[in-house]
Amino acid sequence: MGYETVLIDALWDTQIGKDKITELAQYGASKGVGLYLWYNSNGYWNDAPQGPRGIMDNTIIRRKEMAWMKSIGVKGIKVDFFGGDKQVTMKLYEDILADANDFGIMVIFHGCTLPRGWERMYPNYAASEAVLASENLYFGQGSCNNEAKNASIHTFIRNVVGSMDFGGSALNEFYNSENTPNKGSKRMTSDVYALATAVLFQSGVQHFALAPNNLTDAPDWAINFMKEVPTIWDEVRYLDGYPGKYVVLARRKGAKWYIAGVNAQKETLKLKMKLPMISVGSELKQYTDDEQLIGKVSSIKMNKSQLVEITIPCNGGVLMVN
Repeated sequence: MGYETVLIDALWDTQIGKDKITELAQYGASKGVGLYLWYNSNGYWNDAPQGPRGIMDNTIIRRKEMAWMKSIGVKGIKVDFFGGDKQVTMKLYEDILADANDFGIMVIFHGCTLPRGWERMYPNYAASEAVLASENLYFGQGSCNNEAKNASIHTFIRNVVGSMDFGGSALNEFYNSENTPNKGSKRMTSDVYALATAVLFQSGVQHFALAPNNLTDAPDWAINFMKEVPTIWDEVRYLDGYPGKYVVLARRKGAKWYIAGVNAQKETLKLKMKLPMISVGSELKQYTDDEQLIGKVSSIKMNKSQLVEITIPCNGGVLMVN
């Protein structure tokens, strides 16, 4: 996929061990892929059993652990299970960021509060979850049923605050390791929708919820898009939308514009939209859904009026890239 990093999730300390992590980090480095390691935040508020535990809330142990991570080339950490917004917890966020910065380690917070301007204070701050993110699609069908509605809200409310670690762009139809029916929850949204959230949701580090089977069973155009979509942007423009109903947003990386939209309404959304940032005669690659949420890719040329017609079915998406 050409990705720069991969996240090793909870329980790696007991299920894999540090020796194997060291070996994995070396192997990853040979492929140009760095590791992010998951940690439990701990603290008196936290009795969650997932590990590694008892590290991030102790300065001496935490710095020793970070020195080990630096020695094997670990790129970052994802620290989870924070409790509340009390002063002791807020101090822990900044202590972790400060220590990790000393060792050149990037930081993502998960199961956490909203970011408080940390991206302006610490160069190693990457993102915070601070939202009911994609893992909730696995935990219950209700989150799947409301996925598009929530996406049209997150774009307006959560992402305006700061970088959002959502873990999106899942391409499995069923949320289980075999991607089979009658086990776990069922995705209600389309592949185009999944790709659109990679543009709507901004995070300096994107850890996509990609399953190994997707490399063979997902459409080539979907996999190719996930290889190419940026994680940092030079400009963003709001185009249209209403929280809880739909949203269409444009982001620019260099000279390339990505226009993305999703629709949560029962009715198919039809819009005529002016795109003055796209030059007349330019060719746009367009990703669209039909009423059965089957996606396809086509090309259109920007007309003299710079108007495009956008059609998005319920739970579907649209993407245009110049």
